[in-house]
Amino acid sequence: MKPAKISDVITHQIEAMILEGGLKPGDRLPPERELSARFEVSRPSLREAIKKLEARGLVETRRGGGTYVSNLLDDSFSNPLLGLLQNHPETLYELVEMRQVLESVTARYAALRATDEDRQLLRMRYEAMLTAHHNRTDPAVGARLDTEFHIAIAEAAHNVVLLYIMRGLFNLLHSGISTSLAKLYTRAGSAESIDAQHKELFDAVMAGDGERAQTAAHAHLDFVQRTLLEIDEEEKRIERSRRRLQGLID
Repeated sequence: MKPAKISDVITHQIEAMILEGGLKPGDRLPPERELSARFEVSRPSLREAIKKLEARGLVETRRGGGTYVSNLLDDSFSNPLLGLLQNHPETLYELVEMRQVLESVTARYAALRATDEDRQLLRMRYEAMLTAHHNRTDPAVGARLDTEFHIAIAEAAHNVVLLYIMRGLFNLLHSGISTSLAKLYTRAGSAESIDAQHKELFDAVMAGDGERAQTAAHAHLDFVQRTLLEIDEEEKRIERSRRRLQGLID
């Protein structure tokens, strides 16, 4: 068998780092010296591998120096759907419906496959999110931390396809969660319910209980969907009442 070229081996290894989330869209690759030492290869072989990755659109060399993981990997799902969500708020329910299917399975795999390192990261993300919710941090920041908690679960599932769907939809998830939280927190008790649901999901994944984690993820998103629908119905009733009152006053 013809031995693989060194540059092809390096290319494959960097691709694996991108797939597994070690290198994320927008991340700068380590300096050439560091990479060549890590892979124990010459710099010409490393440069050849980088050129192959550039040709595939996986990395890009920016003006001023440095090679970065392409941001196009992050945008592939989000841009059209993000615009749709912003222009048609009713699609928020479809986003939550999609998350029910996707994240229930993801949570199950995360519980069954998470490593000690995954659990450590998940704990950090969970505690940061909880602190933001308790302190009523800027809603945009709270939504980002909430999203990162769910992304950490996807990372722990060790399924690169699920992970990249979640990462590709990061901006969409962030926008959807931000809108959801703004509405949900107008209802008394919702914040406490969401915290309890997140705790159940977190505990289930940390305990390695796949069925419990799947049930917790589905229950959390079912609550979000039902509550959002109830809030919207209340808003519509209030608006109808205002129009009737306005008609009487005029």
